[in-house]
Amino acid sequence: MIATGVIVEYNPFHNGHLHHIRQSRKETNADIVIAVMSGHFLQRGEPSFVDKWTRTKMALASGADLVVELPYVYATAQASDFAKGGISILDAMCCDYFSFGSEEGNITPFLNSYSLLQEHNDTLQQMIRDSIQTGISYPQALNTAYKQLIPTNELSFVDLSKPNNILGFHYIEAAIKIQSNIKAVTIQRIKAGYHDEIEVDSTIASATGIRKSVFEKDSIDGIATYMPLASFKGLEAWQHSNITFGSWEAFWPLLRFTIIRHTPQELASFAEVTEGIEYLLLRAAKESESFVSFMQKVKSKRYTWTRIQRMLTHIFTGFTWDRLKSFKQPSYIRLLGMTANGQRYLSSKKKDFTLPIISRAASSDDAMLMQDIHATDLYMLALSRPANTKRMGLDYKTPPIRV
Repeated sequence: MIATGVIVEYNPFHNGHLHHIRQSRKETNADIVIAVMSGHFLQRGEPSFVDKWTRTKMALASGADLVVELPYVYATAQASDFAKGGISILDAMCCDYFSFGSEEGNITPFLNSYSLLQEHNDTLQQMIRDSIQTGISYPQALNTAYKQLIPTNELSFVDLSKPNNILGFHYIEAAIKIQSNIKAVTIQRIKAGYHDEIEVDSTIASATGIRKSVFEKDSIDGIATYMPLASFKGLEAWQHSNITFGSWEAFWPLLRFTIIRHTPQELASFAEVTEGIEYLLLRAAKESESFVSFMQKVKSKRYTWTRIQRMLTHIFTGFTWDRLKSFKQPSYIRLLGMTANGQRYLSSKKKDFTLPIISRAASSDDAMLMQDIHATDLYMLALSRPANTKRMGLDYKTPPIRV
């Protein structure tokens, strides 16, 4: 059975994701599509729009055969570590291919760019350090240095100013570094870019645009056009359960409390909090009644919105630098859901997997898994108004979804 892996968030699952799964299956002649999906906190440092089980159902209904969880430590990390976690799990699951969406749409420029940056790595790192000293962010410094290194020749190189190209580059980097035999494929993103808003004359919209529409209208009306029916039904069910859609604005009262209850020294102990920003975070939290006003006080050229949100994610979940450094690589495969076809793949291949499969959270006390479970409880606590004890411990109560 040919297995193709994708690393995803599905926040929520929309028609662009459906196109990616279908094209990935077609390009690789795949029998199985395995989705490694983020849990309740995401790579841009945000709480997920709906929970991981709702998003799992969306994926299984629209072409994925297996959905497994990308552990918190990787799901909330910068691009290189996010990629490392996802690729390592797909490699452990014996995938033949991994497929990612990109603005580029052609794999060769990614390979050329990787070779270029490896060849000039020392120069690249010095140029990045010099640029950061001018006060710009790391992503900007990296892209500036990279552009200066690109030679004028017949080779094509990928544009690393584009968000999906950047992630794609890191996927390829991760696969090469772990010496995986998994082959890379990229699918051209169609129409909507990562940050684009909804267009009324299209059936394709970004997840960002869909979420923004829901929050602005306080309604899911008008977004059905942009997603498979199963996804829209999932959002309807979520809304009918009287649970708020996940966002930092919804989390703000608890997040603000969490920041203010700590001293600056304690804030500095949380992952990604650096360079004295803990004093600014504390002052801004005391002065801000909304999440947006807080972010406007904290954001700067050096600290991007995404970087600050990742700090806040770790503060909210209590994830420290020491804990981050204790995790070196994925240590398990957490099964969230499967189709009958996915179950057949597991039955035939799991003896070859290089990581253990966890289908019941109670069967393991792995420290990385405990962090995922802790993150789930905090996510559910923040969304439940009033506090709903039935939503505590859902990782222990929810078996893998079968479709």
